[in-house]
Amino acid sequence: MNKALVAYFSASGTTAKAAKILAKAVGTDPYEIKPAVPYTSANLNWMDKHSRSSLEMGDPSFRPPLADYNAPVANYDVIFFGFPIWWYVAPTIINTFLESYDFSGKTIVLFATSGGSGLGKAASGLRGSVSGARILDGRMLNGRLSEAELKNWFEGLNL
Repeated sequence: MNKALVAYFSASGTTAKAAKILAKAVGTDPYEIKPAVPYTSANLNWMDKHSRSSLEMGDPSFRPPLADYNAPVANYDVIFFGFPIWWYVAPTIINTFLESYDFSGKTIVLFATSGGSGLGKAASGLRGSVSGARILDGRMLNGRLSEAELKNWFEGLNL
């Protein structure tokens, strides 16, 4: 089995909860991807076309800066990336993260949380931000999650 990292971005805590259960199932510590400027609830109001998240997602080239650039990605073969789905794709901070490190030869497995949509075009929206890595669509981790179920999923990936 390859050494795995669970890296995640969580704006409201939902993805963090899923990431921590997944990390426990995989037998690793989670790594939180944090923006340099944390999001407030007003920033996340998708119904306000002038909110921070709406403006960021309206510009696919926008890259929010990270709080740190010390993720231990070089130490891992497999990286699980978790994020909330925003506008049917990953938030652009995930692109920032992918563009900040070398993922050559690594396997990236996506997982996401959402109040009403699937992974959508998340994988295709991220492929341009990373080269030399294999990106797997992964799955949605909504609702009640069991460590045993996630361990079975991880082992079934045959990484």
